[in-house]
Amino acid sequence: MPPVSFSDVSFSDIETAVTAAGLTPRGGFHPGPSDAVPNDPKTVILLGNAGAAFWQAFTHERKDEPAPLDAWTERTITKLAADLGARAAFPFDGPPYLPFQRWAQKCEPVYPSPIGALIHPVYGLWHAYRAALMFDITLDLPEQATAPSPCDACADKPCLTTCPVGAFTRESYDVPACVGFLESPDGEGCLGLGCAARRACPVGRDFIYEPAQARFHMAAFAGAHGRLD
Repeated sequence: MPPVSFSDVSFSDIETAVTAAGLTPRGGFHPGPSDAVPNDPKTVILLGNAGAAFWQAFTHERKDEPAPLDAWTERTITKLAADLGARAAFPFDGPPYLPFQRWAQKCEPVYPSPIGALIHPVYGLWHAYRAALMFDITLDLPEQATAPSPCDACADKPCLTTCPVGAFTRESYDVPACVGFLESPDGEGCLGLGCAARRACPVGRDFIYEPAQARFHMAAFAGAHGRLD
């Protein structure tokens, strides 16, 4: 979309631009001193992914470069920010890292799941936060949806019992065990289809990542821990 003047931008403009880029608007909030938002903006809008549009946009525009997803995200969101009169911030810039998960809980009904990742009542565990747009004006924001955590009504908690190497408990996540399994021949299921614990969750089944996307994220995770190339 063409650049929007700083004073005229609306949440609807942001939704249109973000969706056209293959991303998903994830709500917004008006930050206070305790929110640890840098540079004192008056409105923060979170951007992320849920569904196939993000993966299609990324693969269409992907370049052969280090950390291709972070690089694509930074290019895409930096342009959006310039068009909308905002500043961009990213969860991968750091340390120190910005508290995106805390911000997310101010924007949407998302909750820590038993395996740590935030669960959404519609998307389940198949979503992510990719960036924030920070505005120096107070934007009118839609009323935040409300919903209880789907984990509260889940008696079986299959996410805690499905991992082939028992990497998840209510108290901890054994990253070395997880990564070692991904590198082994037995780890092809998790590497190629996505984390078995996440796939066991009954929420958000329509948003499970396709195999190519799952493999990309799992290989990137393992590679970041020094095991997979």
